[in-house]
Amino acid sequence: MEQLFVFVGQLVCLLCLLKCVRLSRYLLLSFWKVLPGSFLRSMGQWAVITGAGDGIGKAYAFELAKHGLNVVLISRTLEKLQAIAEEIEGTTESRVKIVQADFTKEDIYDHIKEKLKGLEIGILVNNVGMLPSLLPSRFLNTPGEIQSLIHCNITSVVKMTQLVLKRMESRQKGLILNISSGAALCPWPLYALYSASKAFVCTFSKALHVEYRAKGIIIQVLTPYAVSTPMTKHLNTNMVTKTAEEFVKESLKYVTIGDETCGCLAHEILAMLLNLIPSRIFYSDTFQKFFLTGYSDYLKRNTSNR
Repeated sequence: MEQLFVFVGQLVCLLCLLKCVRLSRYLLLSFWKVLPGSFLRSMGQWAVITGAGDGIGKAYAFELAKHGLNVVLISRTLEKLQAIAEEIEGTTESRVKIVQADFTKEDIYDHIKEKLKGLEIGILVNNVGMLPSLLPSRFLNTPGEIQSLIHCNITSVVKMTQLVLKRMESRQKGLILNISSGAALCPWPLYALYSASKAFVCTFSKALHVEYRAKGIIIQVLTPYAVSTPMTKHLNTNMVTKTAEEFVKESLKYVTIGDETCGCLAHEILAMLLNLIPSRIFYSDTFQKFFLTGYSDYLKRNTSNR
């Protein structure tokens, strides 16, 4: 019994040490520019971003263009895409292509494939996604867009990866960033459908990374928590809630850190803290009642419908 306690103690110490090492890497990359400025450009001439009409996707489009990549913007609203393309071309030397596509549908990928033909795609950002409701709610109260959410959050990641991965494999280089959510890191009651769809993105991404890392391809899943975007009704920003621009700029520092990252140091620390909450507490009726009332009130006070 004594040996068992010693073994468990050593195991806990080892796990704590590994977490400290991981956190130290984030601190290093946050405050020092370790990644060469030319790294992203070395992946290829073009970056493809889904859900590029606003929020995180739009921020990735601008940031990657600033790094010297040409960008393909894919989203549903043509007017938004045209305005963003004009702004990127006016402020950078990058070329921009736009593709209008509604990712809640499944018959769009032949059209996208045709538009991407002949491009040397070095980076794919699978960003497009749907959140049924920002406010927590039980599954049966979820708005009736279940199939649309599955197409948008799951099918889009699989199909877009399928479109670009083969050419990345033949070139022996490429970077795929799949935007998941902190809600994917464990089952989140009251966000069940969204949490499950984003958990698929995590599992799919990490499995593919193992399959293709020897081919020189990085496949990384990002699991951010609160980011102020139209999807989150422009949550008020603070130390934890980041603007899309802040999140994207920091997340690009971590593309070589591993197959999974929260995308920013604040969210990495938050994930560690949430992981300390025992599941019996997190899934208790008391905690869920707090989510339905207290957390909902917080969101209502700190969001804007602008």
